[in-house]
Amino acid sequence: MFYAFDVIVCGGKSLVSTPLEKRRALLSELFEDLGQNASFIGLSETIDATPADLIRVAKEFGFEGIVAKHKTSLYEPGKRSSAWLKYRINKGQEFVIGGYVADNPFDSIIVGYYQDGKLMYAAKVRNGFVPHTRREVAAKLKGIQIDTCPFVNLPEKKRTQWALTREEMKNCVWVEPKVVVQIEFGEWIPDGHRRHSKFIGLREDKDPHSYFRAPSVRYAAA
Repeated sequence: MFYAFDVIVCGGKSLVSTPLEKRRALLSELFEDLGQNASFIGLSETIDATPADLIRVAKEFGFEGIVAKHKTSLYEPGKRSSAWLKYRINKGQEFVIGGYVADNPFDSIIVGYYQDGKLMYAAKVRNGFVPHTRREVAAKLKGIQIDTCPFVNLPEKKRTQWALTREEMKNCVWVEPKVVVQIEFGEWIPDGHRRHSKFIGLREDKDPHSYFRAPSVRYAAA
């Protein structure tokens, strides 16, 4: 299905300076005219609901988030505007640090989870750090460096945005998997990695061997 949510040109006339609510009304009329010829095209309906209800439904269906638009907003190609806002709904889970990419003190941490007693690589996490938390994590990793990679599924052969190849691993420092961190992320992708990951904090109250890839995880609004 192809879902339409806006119309910016109709009958050869530009609608970019027409308020959203009027563009949406015209879009609905266009769908009425299409009739049975639009069996493969869906209209993204306007829903009369509170923000809390929309967020609840988005979580239940596993949507990435919500885009909120002011009903009088115009279409502004190539511009960012406070009239359109993206509300991302992130998942959250604890992971174990198995290494880091060296820098001052590090560029990113390398995290994973246990599967059948083996540590599986999930992704590199760079976002979410401030100077204080970066120093705090670096202090936890000091003195527990090891010579071999603790992740059984590294190196990866296919080079992607989230992968760690043999060449990239040359810049990694490996550590004993003792430090647990809370991470928020957008979603799991089929190759076992996470998208849009962000460091939230240390979890010193947790056993590092108790973390597995969660089939269902907690949500946090970003």
